[in-house]
Amino acid sequence: MKKTLKTSGLTLLGLSISLFTGLANAAIPSELKLDYAYYAPTSLVVKEQKLLEKALPKTKIKWVFSQGSNRSLEYLNSGSTDFASTAGLAAVLSRANRSPIKTVYIQSQPEWTALVVNKDSNIKSLKDLKGKKIAATKGTDPFLFILQALDTIGLGKRDVELVHLQHPDGKTALERKQVDAWAGLDPLMASAQAQSGAKLLYRNVSFNSYSVLSVKDQFAKSSPEAIEAVIRAYEQARKWAKANPDKLAELLAREAKLPIEVAKLQLSRTNLDQNIPTTKHTGALQKAGRILTEEELVRKGTNVNQVVTQLFDARYAKKVVTK
Repeated sequence: MKKTLKTSGLTLLGLSISLFTGLANAAIPSELKLDYAYYAPTSLVVKEQKLLEKALPKTKIKWVFSQGSNRSLEYLNSGSTDFASTAGLAAVLSRANRSPIKTVYIQSQPEWTALVVNKDSNIKSLKDLKGKKIAATKGTDPFLFILQALDTIGLGKRDVELVHLQHPDGKTALERKQVDAWAGLDPLMASAQAQSGAKLLYRNVSFNSYSVLSVKDQFAKSSPEAIEAVIRAYEQARKWAKANPDKLAELLAREAKLPIEVAKLQLSRTNLDQNIPTTKHTGALQKAGRILTEEELVRKGTNVNQVVTQLFDARYAKKVVTK
């Protein structure tokens, strides 16, 4: 009888281990969908070097191109992607407006947006923008950047004429003088500087929110191993990018069809010493989030500080990242 009980116990233990292993493997879906973007250079590295395909050979990896944070979040919320590369403040805005997303990784701290004018523009300061046409892509970092910039001199969105255009169209509108200024985004902004002599009217690194990677709440609950695998791949890409700046510039130039000097200009403004979400990141976004409330970009009564706290989840990156 004792032998039978012992054998039965071992059998049950084996079944438990097998079941646990099966559940763990099942946590990584048969297909993972991610976006890539020229404003998120490490996403290009992950895609080009097939880091996820190598790490997850049994999983189909699908890549979707994003023109800006607004498109990236649309893809995430519609289920077209499982991971979204966006600006931090755009992710805050999305969650504040009831999109159930989690930010799980910091890709970089870029200075990817500034206020841009043509080389022969007579606009010399932010005050000169009153009553002027400014192109910006709603719901993205450049859009929120212009609101914060105007706020520094006591102006709001009603004191200017915001023209809602996708980033490439904003650049074109500026060059054709259909607008007076453009809330630019790299690499388009760097391209305008290098190719048409466009000038950066106003810069402020602290008004550029971090480049982040986000997922939906439900995905985070059901597929934690997938999140860890993706973060691990992004960490590989980040370390490679830091060690190979010239090759990273060549990759960006090739993918975005840019002159190499434009790619290098963009990357010179990108700090890759980021990864785990910390209180530094939440604090910066909470400070910037005041604009979301004042400009009525979130529902009345929304506690933006609480939204930011709920948005960031550092558990996955902490588990994966090694210094």
